[in-house]
Amino acid sequence: MPYASTEASTTVGAASTLSPTALSATDSRMAPGGPGYRRMSFALFLAGVATFALLYSTQALLPLISSDFGATASAASWTVSAATGALALFVLPLSALSERFGRRTLMTASLAIAVTVGLLVPFAPSVGALIALRAVQGAALAGLPASATAYLAEEVRPKALFTAIGLFVAGNSVGGMSGRVITGWVAQEWGWRVALGTIGVVAVACAVAFRLLLPAPKHFKPGSLRPRVLARTVKGHLSNPLLRRLYAIGALFMTVFGAVYTVIGYRLTDAPFSLGQGIIGSIFLVYLVGTVSASTAGKLVGRLGRRGSLYLAGGTTTTGLLLSLADSLPLVLLGLVLITAGFFAGHSVASSSVSHTAKQGRAQASAIYQSAYYVGSSAGSTLGAVAFHAGGWAGTVGLGLLAVLGVVAITVVGSHAARVEARRDLAAAR
Repeated sequence: MPYASTEASTTVGAASTLSPTALSATDSRMAPGGPGYRRMSFALFLAGVATFALLYSTQALLPLISSDFGATASAASWTVSAATGALALFVLPLSALSERFGRRTLMTASLAIAVTVGLLVPFAPSVGALIALRAVQGAALAGLPASATAYLAEEVRPKALFTAIGLFVAGNSVGGMSGRVITGWVAQEWGWRVALGTIGVVAVACAVAFRLLLPAPKHFKPGSLRPRVLARTVKGHLSNPLLRRLYAIGALFMTVFGAVYTVIGYRLTDAPFSLGQGIIGSIFLVYLVGTVSASTAGKLVGRLGRRGSLYLAGGTTTTGLLLSLADSLPLVLLGLVLITAGFFAGHSVASSSVSHTAKQGRAQASAIYQSAYYVGSSAGSTLGAVAFHAGGWAGTVGLGLLAVLGVVAITVVGSHAARVEARRDLAAAR
């Protein structure tokens, strides 16, 4: 195992030998049951809800947007890809601002701008204008994910970190689910514009509650905004083999997820399913499975280890992809459940491991992960639509299987590297 991960494990192990009273006296960071932990968890949960509800607000509406503007599936998919691509592009620069001005300040500003744009999106006069507004919204949201995980790494005790980040990711899944379910039924009655406006109002409420609930940081230390310092920090993270593998795993898992959920609406509106927009929106209730799998990722890692958890997540996702090929709605739904569970478990494990591994410049470490993750989302949304156009749903599934194969291959490489490192340490000890 690379040295950074070993350090983290040692720190956690040392902390666990202390009694609860001694631990409380030596570590003032938040822990389950302690002061401020519930407020913090709920605040970041709401931030996660708002982020995913806004970021993927058009995804369930793509068939309606295509019809209204006379756009192809590939063109309409850019209303998703533009948002996630802009987030990937801006997440690292904004994470640098959070190092200087504070996590809570940047998260508040990001949400404020994103929800304001969200209230303007329904009035887009063309698909091009809609794509442009979505890009601005994605850029604004870039200040949230990396800052949130950095905030947790600084304010929460190490043993509770996987669980705390899992709850934030669970908020992502609830936001993704509620955004799609709400837009599906509202759009069926009043059209996609009213549906997007409704999501904007929900996001405003989440943003206000987030700012009122989130405790002020107590362990944040301002960093430098100098480009040379930022470049050195980023280079340090990219030189860590474990972090590089985690970044690639996040991108590949999100490629699968982005492809499946961008295209699934088109598949279910076609024969043999021919479902209405409201029913298609309700199918996104399977995101609740992601809420559970993300929030229990800490326990999964405790039982199987990081690599074992990633193997399980990859196998679950693969099984779901294969089941979704059937022309049976129950089997397709079961496939979506497994894809969702596998994705959120894998993403939660990978993102938590990044925060656990990085010892300095945590916002940048998380930002690189988020950038890779949303590059995967953009690639999945666009390539998934192209694959669907070329080969139908089987083409999209084929793309997903290739991405999961990449996850497994990278995890195998990590397992081999860990064994080599263990043998080297053993030889040195002798």
